[in-house]
Amino acid sequence: MKVTCAWCQHEGRPAMLGERAPLDNPAETHGICRRHTLDLLARMPSRSFPGVRLLLVVGARDTALYEHLQRELAGVIGVKVMLDRRRGDRREEEQTVAEEHGGLDRRIRQGEVSALGYTIIRFGKD
Repeated sequence: MKVTCAWCQHEGRPAMLGERAPLDNPAETHGICRRHTLDLLARMPSRSFPGVRLLLVVGARDTALYEHLQRELAGVIGVKVMLDRRRGDRREEEQTVAEEHGGLDRRIRQGEVSALGYTIIRFGKD
């Protein structure tokens, strides 16, 4: 079966994603491409942080930046500042697991790294 992105197809863009079993079946089935998956996820609110539109994640060792952002953004609705809770050895374990699963990243949303040293994760589009 040929797999196409229904959203790309609707937009008139190249939509072929590949093939899946049974390979001898010429029928078409639909999936969703990476671009449209990321767009869809960006529109969804966070289940982990209800009401948060902007999450700023600061490295665990940069407590001065964390405290500064906490003070400056304390009254801003929809913004949350948090320290990165991941531990170094845990990331190494995840890397081994990720390699076993074809290098897939388990994070649903990828953040934007700020020049000031924190990562910005947006929930929902305006």
